[in-house]
Amino acid sequence: MLAGPTAVGKSGVSISIAGDRFEIISADSVQVYKYLDIGSNKPSIYDRERIRHYLIDWVEPDFSFTAGEFCREARKAADDIFARGRLPLIVGGTGLYIDSFFQGLSGIPEIPGDLKRSLRDELNERGREALYEELVRLDLEFGKRIHPHDTQRILRGLEVYRGTGRPLSSFHGSRLPYGSSAVLYIGLHEERELIGKRIEERVDRMIAVGLVEEVRTLRRLGFGPGLRSMKSIGYAEINQYLEGNMSLDEAAEKIKIATKKYAKRQMTWFRKNDRFHWVKPAETAKIKELLLRWLDGGSG
Repeated sequence: MLAGPTAVGKSGVSISIAGDRFEIISADSVQVYKYLDIGSNKPSIYDRERIRHYLIDWVEPDFSFTAGEFCREARKAADDIFARGRLPLIVGGTGLYIDSFFQGLSGIPEIPGDLKRSLRDELNERGREALYEELVRLDLEFGKRIHPHDTQRILRGLEVYRGTGRPLSSFHGSRLPYGSSAVLYIGLHEERELIGKRIEERVDRMIAVGLVEEVRTLRRLGFGPGLRSMKSIGYAEINQYLEGNMSLDEAAEKIKIATKKYAKRQMTWFRKNDRFHWVKPAETAKIKELLLRWLDGGSG
């Protein structure tokens, strides 16, 4: 199995090296949503017809797609690909998805939606500080690992405790990885200045080809700015523009800044894994060499 997080968003590289032996599983937390096309920079229909892709346009924008959902769906996709005599090429920059899949995700039971909504109401009534103090009392190990302002994780810790009767930290020993001993990790990198330039060009291009209208359409379909999908980079800023909180130029600049910060976090995340082979996107010959050596039984 091959994992290929494209930290600089070069999905075309994956197409050019996949050939007839691979099918692609997307590890992108925004491309998984239907209708979020321009802002997530989805592979073209042409590329998706050339090589089969999984987990793109997979769920509606109001579905809360988690790392656990990714692991379940990616496992099914990988099994399907293997069953047809091909190999999965996992491509994307969502580090949590990739690590959860290959290193394992704690087997936490599904938490009821009404419990999650109840905690959201408590957040509004009691405040984040009170909820964090409660979390620390109930799960000191997890509470010490997160920032007191990390609202999402505070809520997650409390919903797991209330939903299961167990601290979230108690699940961390029950991880079920998928075939991690057979993985080849390839990471793409460029000089920071070039990444920044490409991000700025990409954001300008997204605006030019209709990102604003895409967000307007999503809102008309009932997918409001409060959804997780609509809080992703690009969509959050355009929502702010549509609500009159900033100009379009200001929104574009905020998208560029947020994307650059995200790219930096991606590289920091993936650099922790010393099994990665780092290459530049243009070095396709080197990528093919790594692939062929791996396919011949060499080390990943």
